[in-house]
Amino acid sequence: MNTKISKSDKAKMKNPVIQFFKYIWLSLKIMFIVTKGHGGTRNLKQ
Repeated sequence: MNTKISKSDKAKMKNPVIQFFKYIWLSLKIMFIVTKGHGGTRNLKQ
């Protein structure tokens, strides 16, 4: 298992700012999906 990782990829992985934004983007996507009604826990009649 010796996959070559380029220097830019290594820098991206080590960069905490990029990691942070990736995490926030994932969280926002999940929140968006849940609030659209795919959560299945809320059954609100309006």
